[in-house]
Amino acid sequence: FPFQTVTGNFAKVIHGLNANQLTDQVIQRSKRMILDTLGVGLVGTSTEVCHKVAQYSKIYSSDLSSTIWGHLDFRLPPLYAAFVNGVAVHSMDFDDTWHPATHPSGAVLPALIALSEAFPQKKKVSGLDLLLAFNVGIEVQGRLLHFSREARNIPKRY
Repeated sequence: FPFQTVTGNFAKVIHGLNANQLTDQVIQRSKRMILDTLGVGLVGTSTEVCHKVAQYSKIYSSDLSSTIWGHLDFRLPPLYAAFVNGVAVHSMDFDDTWHPATHPSGAVLPALIALSEAFPQKKKVSGLDLLLAFNVGIEVQGRLLHFSREARNIPKRY
């Protein structure tokens, strides 16, 4: 198709990613990024901002629920669990960073974990599925960052 759009090409590349493309090096780095994100997220659950968003989010309920990290008895709908856990990850600004500035894992991992917890028991995802989804999320962020004119100017502004 000769007149393919940038968006169409972007979607085609992302849709075509599969677990066979995860090299040993990518898997090891992904595991390290995930472990680091969980660590800073657990520490971040003790911050004031995390407590505030958790309290605010308690007003929402759903048949589906996901865990708030560090609080196994506190569950929220997946959207709000991802929000609270994402705030925890970024609350002290120790999460991973790319240049120009973005925090890839803190946006991707909380959403993936919240969604995976909400799946019915018989449809649970494998560890490899989680690693693939994590890397697709990171790839989407990296490509969007690459396309962003705003991001290219960040080093000059600071």
